[in-house]
Amino acid sequence: MGSFIVRDDEDGRYYSFDYRQIVTEGFRTIRTGERVRFHISAQSPDLAEFVIRLDQPDPAEYYQ
Repeated sequence: MGSFIVRDDEDGRYYSFDYRQIVTEGFRTIRTGERVRFHISAQSPDLAEFVIRLDQPDPAEYYQ
């Protein structure tokens, strides 16, 4: 639970990560198909780390 897979558009490889690697304030979650930026782990080359969401929703939408 809380595991995700992301594909690098440049090399076509897949990398896994869990919610702890998502860099954000508040809830650490991600939506299927959402664009992200990430680093490949130096310790384990099949893991993504420092995952940053590029398509974050506007927080004001949640307070209407």
